[in-house]
Amino acid sequence: MNIWIAIGVTAVGCYAAKLIGLLVPAGALERPMVRRLAALLPVALLAALTAQQTFADGRTLVLDAKAAGLAAAALALVLRAPFLVVVAVAVVVTAGLRALTG
Repeated sequence: MNIWIAIGVTAVGCYAAKLIGLLVPAGALERPMVRRLAALLPVALLAALTAQQTFADGRTLVLDAKAAGLAAAALALVLRAPFLVVVAVAVVVTAGLRALTG
């Protein structure tokens, strides 16, 4: 029964979040600070998610093949490689290190 309570609370929370977003006046969304924050927030959230998935394993810091793949992708981005090349570089480096280290 607890799972259904969790599902119900989640559904109500999602509906409330959407409703609150619709109730915000348009004038509040046109402020320069709000527009800048709305543009930067997804980038910050994606960076935090990437860092957490790459460097954390539960509560411990991990430096493994994923970190090397991320570093290789960052280097490819600095060199202005196309997106698919960046992804391919990260995959090849990560897979290569995993194959070498077992």
